[in-house]
Amino acid sequence: MKVIEGLYAGVKTSELDELAAQTAAYSATHHPDFSVLAARISISNLHKMTDSSFSSMVNTCHGYVHKHTKEPSPLVSDDLHRICQAHGEQIDAEIVNNRDFDFDYFGFKTLARSYLLQIDGAVVERPQHMYMRVALGIHGDDLERAFETYHLMSQRYFIHASPTLFNAGTPHPQLSSCFVLHMTDDSIDGIYDTLKRCALISKFAGGIGLSVHNIRATGSYIRGTQGRSNGLVPMLRVYNDTALYVDQGGQKRKGSFAVYLEPWHPDLLAFLELRKNHGNEADRARDLFYALWVNDLFMRRVEADAPWSFFCPNEAPGLCECWGAEFDQLYARYEAEGRARKTLPARAVWNLVLQAQVETGTPFVLYKDACNRKSNQQNLGCIKSSNLCCEIVQFTSPEDVAVCNLASLNLSRFADEERGVFDHAKLAEVVGVAARNLDKVIDINFYPLPEAARSNLRTRPLGLGVQGLADAFLKLRLPFDSPQARSLHKEIFETIYFAAADASVALAAERGPYPAYAGSPASEGRLQFDLWAEEARARGEEVPGAVCGA
Repeated sequence: MKVIEGLYAGVKTSELDELAAQTAAYSATHHPDFSVLAARISISNLHKMTDSSFSSMVNTCHGYVHKHTKEPSPLVSDDLHRICQAHGEQIDAEIVNNRDFDFDYFGFKTLARSYLLQIDGAVVERPQHMYMRVALGIHGDDLERAFETYHLMSQRYFIHASPTLFNAGTPHPQLSSCFVLHMTDDSIDGIYDTLKRCALISKFAGGIGLSVHNIRATGSYIRGTQGRSNGLVPMLRVYNDTALYVDQGGQKRKGSFAVYLEPWHPDLLAFLELRKNHGNEADRARDLFYALWVNDLFMRRVEADAPWSFFCPNEAPGLCECWGAEFDQLYARYEAEGRARKTLPARAVWNLVLQAQVETGTPFVLYKDACNRKSNQQNLGCIKSSNLCCEIVQFTSPEDVAVCNLASLNLSRFADEERGVFDHAKLAEVVGVAARNLDKVIDINFYPLPEAARSNLRTRPLGLGVQGLADAFLKLRLPFDSPQARSLHKEIFETIYFAAADASVALAAERGPYPAYAGSPASEGRLQFDLWAEEARARGEEVPGAVCGA
């Protein structure tokens, strides 16, 4: 009835299909199968309006001429076009278009809105085409590897990160998700040079983590002008506006920055207020995310209800460049020398952090000493922050913009519902494919900054995440908090870690170790489980010898 009510003279069948899909989607609250119906109608509609041939779609996108400028504006790269010209029939034969119907309505509409290629606002790419574009964008002429990647993604075993889906096979293949920066210098040049770096990263769909520990505090002396600094807040408002202004890859999503600060900085209290919905608007920057890079000394003082001192980095330098015992000694020395700007009860400061989290959801809290202690990049220097989503920990400096290359494993796909078992062998196989893919991403990536290229090629980091853990437990009929689920959870991540390490060893055997390998914990035979065991021992906990190889 609702579809009939939407009829009018000259209505297109594609509009009726979309109306029917929307109507079905609205009814999903009555029965979940309506969402399935909505997806099938919408996907069928897309199939009617697009070419089933991947190679034909690539030809169309490569030959696109902008309707206003009349200039050639290819949506796909020359390399992808060349590969399709040479192997079009073989590539088209690999695509299984019916797999598009595996999507639910919400997932499909998200793909259509932000991921699939469009010409003048009309979607011209199917989900299966996107998977093949990504596979060929990564592997190029190696069709065997490309088809392997296509089928694993198409069958939902794993997926590459959003920037890879956006940009693989395009003229600017910026495929990496996360960029981590440290403010290059506490100066006008340093602040605005870093701002430009953030804008360029955001332009090409990168998420940003930025540490600002080294920026002098409010009221600090400026030697060049004999003036006084306005501190962090006015500077962060400029970064806030840049995050809003710089569009990520054609309005796919707005820029996102997470700003990290250590708790000894005198502007900490103003920093905690930046996302709040009340107070002076001139002191707010609500479109940034905020995070604290917390040292162990602060938490010990919170526990002891002891005083906590704040230092301007211009007057007490070096605190952001060290961690652990070295940080503790330097901090205590500055306290003894009377360099503190102010002192507050550590517990009162912690309560303000918790209050801000309750009101705004930020700041995120990461622990500086724990991150450095367990980092495989600790040989490069002190780690100063994490990224936008807090899942990577990498070294940064004025010459190094850290980059991470990501993929996500769909754990539910490895759970055999009929047999009631989890397929660890298949998981290990897929991890190996994903790890090799990400290693290729490092080499073929378009880097928005030379400092990002330097860091990524020097350290060659990759990150494998997961989704669908609860779904896997559900398929295996395991209560989420059961002993069996806890045991399987541990086994899954053991499989992932060892399979990824095995792939890394194989790559090193083929191509040699990554340039920054020497001196790293891994080069000394200390892997993640060893580093965690060392920390546990430092806390006085008993560690089984099998865990740490003792």
